[in-house]
Amino acid sequence: MAIVGFSQLESLFRKAAGLDIDKNKAKEITDIVEKKLYDLLLIGERNASYNARDVIWECDVPLTKGFLESIHKFRSLEQEIDIEPILEFLASKPPLKYPLEAELEKKLPEIVGTLLYIIARIIKETDEGCRQPSSEDIRRAGRILDLTM
Repeated sequence: MAIVGFSQLESLFRKAAGLDIDKNKAKEITDIVEKKLYDLLLIGERNASYNARDVIWECDVPLTKGFLESIHKFRSLEQEIDIEPILEFLASKPPLKYPLEAELEKKLPEIVGTLLYIIARIIKETDEGCRQPSSEDIRRAGRILDLTM
């Protein structure tokens, strides 16, 4: 099961960047988001350990200034992301050493939505005329995300 449903993904990409997503490209996008979410939580785990805590706090997750600004832009889209698929995804991964604090767990849908928002914006910024992203557009956005986060 994907971390976010196709209809949510399609709506978010349209609102965020005026992009139309093919259903067959949705998995490519959600794979990037799933990888990046887990990467963020792994670094959060490391930071919690450095701070001698046995719980991952929101402040342990490396959310940059640009990411935090993008959270506000994602919120303005008024898109709801369900938490259950996110929790199911995390349960399918190797367990983190420490649990997430309750407040961080509540913010997971917002973090996932913001990652989707950022991917949509990267695609649009790298090709302003793009209306329907190709697999290469999506892979490029993923590589840029890997370089910056």
